[in-house]
Amino acid sequence: MERLIADGLAQLGLTGRVPEDSPALLARYGELLLEKNKVMNLTAITEPSDVAALHMLDCAALLSRGDFAGKTLIDVGTGAGFPGMALKILVPSLEVTLLDSLNKRLDWLQETARALGLEGVRTLHQRAEEAGLDPQFRERFDFAAARAVASLRLLCELCLPFVKVGGLFLAMKGAGCDGELEDALPAISRLGGRTEEVFDYAIPRTEVVHRVIFIKKTASTPEIYPRRWAKIQKSPL
Repeated sequence: MERLIADGLAQLGLTGRVPEDSPALLARYGELLLEKNKVMNLTAITEPSDVAALHMLDCAALLSRGDFAGKTLIDVGTGAGFPGMALKILVPSLEVTLLDSLNKRLDWLQETARALGLEGVRTLHQRAEEAGLDPQFRERFDFAAARAVASLRLLCELCLPFVKVGGLFLAMKGAGCDGELEDALPAISRLGGRTEEVFDYAIPRTEVVHRVIFIKKTASTPEIYPRRWAKIQKSPL
């Protein structure tokens, strides 16, 4: 995995922009992931080469369009730690909060952060729609990120409340989501955001093309959002 990751980072133009030990740390992260996946459902991707490309390099591609150094990021619905943990390895000065509703995943992520010698990684065991109303987390982050299958309208209501005015929500999606983005435009506006950039990228060493939608927070999110999850699902913005 280490060689595949190193080659992929070079293809993304990141050599020299990330620490020299990044490929080794990302590969070790992948090994720990696959080992834990034998007893806990963390990923459906189980080939080491696919973990290197479809997890590690997929997340690394975000660095092509964002300056994360010294910033704060909340990874909403982090799962196995993507993109938050991968970005932390690549940008050590990034302060990362990993939010998930399943505590045992967060316990493993804390163990993994310690094993990799990472500092500045916090885990948050809470539902996003609840944490987004908490003054401790609301509009406190430079970035919110989500790599999830939920529709963009729903993700915006869950994620934009965490972003401070002037910050960005990074929605990681498949390339064919033009209709989804169009449907989400009213929600983005209502929640205090606007679409800043849509960036399509090919994952190195694959034929897979993914997209990240950069949504700028231009105004505070109205206090009534996010609503309860059942309401978000039943009546999307």
